[in-house]
Amino acid sequence: MEPATGAKTAEFQLADRVNRISPSPTMVVLAAADQLKAKGVDVADFGPGEPDFPTPEHIKRAGIKAIEENRTKYTPVPGLGALRQAICDWHARELGSAYQPAECLVSVGGKHAIFNAVCSLINAGDEVIIPAPYWVTYPDIVKYAGAKPVILETRGDENFLVRATELERLITPRTRMIIVNSPSNPSGAVIPRDEFERILALCQRRGVWLMSDECYSHFTYGEAKPYSIASVPNSKLGLITIGSLSKTFAMTGWRVGYTLAPQPLISAMTKLQSQSTSNPTSIAQYAALEAMKGPMDSVPVMLAEYAKRRERIVNGLNAIPGVKCNWPSGAFYVFPNISAHFGKDMPNDTAAAKQLLDREQVAVVPGEAFGAPGYLRLSYATSMERIDEGLRRFNRFFSQSK
Repeated sequence: MEPATGAKTAEFQLADRVNRISPSPTMVVLAAADQLKAKGVDVADFGPGEPDFPTPEHIKRAGIKAIEENRTKYTPVPGLGALRQAICDWHARELGSAYQPAECLVSVGGKHAIFNAVCSLINAGDEVIIPAPYWVTYPDIVKYAGAKPVILETRGDENFLVRATELERLITPRTRMIIVNSPSNPSGAVIPRDEFERILALCQRRGVWLMSDECYSHFTYGEAKPYSIASVPNSKLGLITIGSLSKTFAMTGWRVGYTLAPQPLISAMTKLQSQSTSNPTSIAQYAALEAMKGPMDSVPVMLAEYAKRRERIVNGLNAIPGVKCNWPSGAFYVFPNISAHFGKDMPNDTAAAKQLLDREQVAVVPGEAFGAPGYLRLSYATSMERIDEGLRRFNRFFSQSK
């Protein structure tokens, strides 16, 4: 049917808040790799930021039981009361905090928790300090809120250490929040406990919110141990702790994350969530309840395997001339510096990532996506056989680069 004469049609113009953000670079890499796989191409895929282990059986059974018992109705917006209590108990037992259910909100993954917190606190014109390399989503959520991401560049030769003194230099009257991620995605860096406490003290002294993303808390190596800044006495004021079951319990697709924060902020975030997603999926919440209350035998098994893979991939990358890779202290990523190979035909890491996929069918995420040009992120949440195959292709690729 033709529009009536003189009728106006809506212009296809998106909202400014959407135009300020970009698709997740990691999702772009995954999509490109999936397209090749669909054609039957053998891709050495180092892109996915998720465990390659299955969700533990007792957690899966809890989800199945919830379906069988018809626990498929709406739940309270902030999550089941029993789950919020279990999260507080688990966090106290594992990481030394002292939260109550009124200070806990269950969300659709850790990303949703961060989105809720930023959108509940940050106004247009505010500034949020984010150390680089950073998880790709932090700056875009800040931009969505109409605020300005202020990037603190850290040094690869210092293993990307985040220092309170350097953060303080970036604080202005507009600074509202500092976001830290330890262990870090993408670098695997872990903030030392004493430095973390100095960062907390800085935020409290300057009246700035500290958001601590600890989604990889239980995957640490060597001297680094699971740690939460929420374990420090009197730390609650101005602290937002973000957690997720995705990595610790291999539950990425279940989409369950949580926030621990002062009750007034939790109430505000709950109000926002009530008008967006409402409650997280009921079935996933019952599975999460079992994860929080049940055995954690799967965690040391995963960690032991990650440690073996970490050793293999770091040694393999460092054996390639012109590639320099730090030893990550946590998470399951390596972040090698490949800038020595840049030249006319490969001017930057984005070009390197594209050529690796085109020429060698190796999927990686360029460091530029994380605010760290010159690097590549590789996930070693994959089998040892695939790591070895990927290293062979890496070696061939960089031995031919000019």
